[in-house]
Amino acid sequence: MEPSEHARLDAYWRKIASEFAPDPTARPSSLLVTHLLPERPAFVRAVGAVSELRAVLPKPKSVVAAARREVEQSYRVDELTRERFSDPDDAVAYLESRAAGERIILLDVGGYFAPTLNELCTRFSGTVLGVVEDTENGHKRYASGEKLPCPVISVARSPLKDPEDFLVGQSVVFSAEALVRGRGDILHGRSAYVLGFGKLGSSIARLLHAKGVHVTVYDKDPVRRAQAMAQGFGVARDRDQALSAAGLVLCATGSLSLRGEDFPTLRNSAYVATVTSSEDELELSGLPAGYSRSAVGEHITRYETTGHYFYLLNGGEAVNFLHGASVGPFIFLVQAEIIAAARTFTRAELSPGMHEVPAADRSTIAAHWLNYWNR
Repeated sequence: MEPSEHARLDAYWRKIASEFAPDPTARPSSLLVTHLLPERPAFVRAVGAVSELRAVLPKPKSVVAAARREVEQSYRVDELTRERFSDPDDAVAYLESRAAGERIILLDVGGYFAPTLNELCTRFSGTVLGVVEDTENGHKRYASGEKLPCPVISVARSPLKDPEDFLVGQSVVFSAEALVRGRGDILHGRSAYVLGFGKLGSSIARLLHAKGVHVTVYDKDPVRRAQAMAQGFGVARDRDQALSAAGLVLCATGSLSLRGEDFPTLRNSAYVATVTSSEDELELSGLPAGYSRSAVGEHITRYETTGHYFYLLNGGEAVNFLHGASVGPFIFLVQAEIIAAARTFTRAELSPGMHEVPAADRSTIAAHWLNYWNR
């Protein structure tokens, strides 16, 4: 990033932090789950400007070493695992070690705090003011609970996230095609099957179609299947039958796309790619015995058993992170909304349950963003 770009980014975050700074007497503590990509330290500093940032927990598959080193100069950086927050005793002990007795906001990406949120809210010596969640997968994890013990503000379905979702879809298609071409293969001539027709899945489907790829989609939600049909896509009447016919399978459900028993039904030579972590989209642990693995190209694994084989891109992790996963300055829209959400917890008594950032705050963010990047 050029010095002038750094200066503009820092100025933008100073403006956002000033706009959404809490009352100094109500300044909360925070824990931040985030991807540590090259532009991310500026966002981390903005979180630290509006809260007492007790620890940064980088997503393990998306850490750029230089970004981590920069963040470590000012903040504690801890390792992030699902296991740390799936055991109640471990989760509470960790929170106590970082923010005992404090009022804290949990800034999440992927529902990491969801499994033990009840225990964190009831056993922690301080107060969990709430959770801010950034992803569709995490939104579903929190929304699926019978009764949330605290408010959760989700920005996963915000209008400010639409540009990011479109560009993430574009980067997924780019990376999938780059890997396939690296093997001397092409997407043309392969039928693509997109599992999940939310904002990411629909973006991927449109981009593949624009490249001349025949696309079939499936979503558990019949409303989304109807939307896909209205947009001209083939919609699978039978999920499993369509899976067995696809040459490229893109998993974009935000939850479990392929079960262990699904893999043997893939057609020979099919490629499988995901838009999120393998632990969320793929039940690789359920793959039947007898499959062997071998690397057949950079970031391509061949799974093979007698009479059957398929290819997995990037080990099942989000394929777009192989090429930086950059969506340009559009990511700063939803990151600013995360900061606005954190301020909301200090200004209003929100009831336990799912909430959104006020529309007026989203408009303010968009106006500031346009002032810095619409040039």
